[in-house]
Amino acid sequence: MLHFQFIAAWARAQAKSERGASLVEYALLVALIAVVCIAAVTLLGGAADDKFSSVASAIG
Repeated sequence: MLHFQFIAAWARAQAKSERGASLVEYALLVALIAVVCIAAVTLLGGAADDKFSSVASAIG
């Protein structure tokens, strides 16, 4: 029973800590930035490919 009380007290202390909440917020920000970067590369990748192809054909 003593181990259970220790674990319960530890869990309550961790739940009151704001460090975990900050970590979750930073993780969400990093995930959002990654999604925006992937979307930008996906959307702009086709246009960049067309430009590089036209430059390559003009040179060659």
